[in-house]
Amino acid sequence: MNIQFIDLQTQYRALYPQIQARINRALEHGQFILGPEVKELEDKLATYTGSRYCITVSSGTEALLISLIALGVGSGDEVITTPFTFIATAEVIVRVGATPIFVDIQTDTCNLDPNKVESAISSKTKAIIPVSLYGQPADMDEINAVAVKYGNIPVIEDAAQSFGSEYRGRKSCNLSTIGCTSFFPSKPLGCYGDGGAIFTSDDQIAQACREIRVHGQSERYVHSRIGVGGRMDTLQAAIVLAKLYRFGWEVEQRHRIGSQYNELCDNNNIECVRIRDDRTSVFSQYTIFVDDRDAIREKLGKSGVPTAVHYPMPINDQAAYSQYRVQHTPNARQVATKVLSLPMHPDLSVYEQELIISALS
Repeated sequence: MNIQFIDLQTQYRALYPQIQARINRALEHGQFILGPEVKELEDKLATYTGSRYCITVSSGTEALLISLIALGVGSGDEVITTPFTFIATAEVIVRVGATPIFVDIQTDTCNLDPNKVESAISSKTKAIIPVSLYGQPADMDEINAVAVKYGNIPVIEDAAQSFGSEYRGRKSCNLSTIGCTSFFPSKPLGCYGDGGAIFTSDDQIAQACREIRVHGQSERYVHSRIGVGGRMDTLQAAIVLAKLYRFGWEVEQRHRIGSQYNELCDNNNIECVRIRDDRTSVFSQYTIFVDDRDAIREKLGKSGVPTAVHYPMPINDQAAYSQYRVQHTPNARQVATKVLSLPMHPDLSVYEQELIISALS
């Protein structure tokens, strides 16, 4: 077998004319920073999600960081989030001087458990960051309701893995105060480098994010706030615009492939991350739960099946976050020992899926 974990080459070949045309156009006009493709992409992504505003930035991490700065989160504040995600979600909280408060997850979806959020709120809570992990939105309405109950605490959906998914008929990135996504190459909608976007329907937040991403400038050489260098460059915007050409088809394929995986797993008594009936997933990763992970990974590797672990250790068990270990998150710790991601991309065939599950069984 020669199965790809993520097959960007097949996608590139399918989109070659669109990608080359977009890149050539950008090279010809030469506006490599905040060129016309950036505005075009922002308009199209805002329309896609239903958000009033989209502000493209240099990465998904920068999207989260700029959002926190725009909300005024800083020293002495607390931000509630999940311990079971990529490190960037917690990293940006610490970077603005705030304290991450880790709340445990659901064991079937691996997303933040909304029933545990309320008890973590204090007078210092200035934001909540649920992560829409593996491509499936978290329980956003329940989390939003808790936030409203305690004084309209801003909620930032970390949708780095879920762009294109839906929750109760609404698009991920338009489910809370702010939505942030990533265009890292392996994401469901990715560029060929780093890139990200912030979504909001709040006028003031949108304006703040725009200014912060260009060093706090309200106009050239007029700095109204402290900012960062966080722009998404024009060439990366051009590539994402080209990829939008078949993104709808790719989302449909991800749904089909994810459903096929679910059926195969059920037929072979393999436990997998469950998708709730009121939402969809774009399956940024297709993740199962196994007991003897190292042995299974070795077995699959010998059969030509690549795998990955997202994520092997909760953030509050990482050495850099040792001061936050007082928060007890047993579900995250348990899940971290069992999760295993299988090959997942829009061009994966049913035959390849059957080979993967056969090698696993």
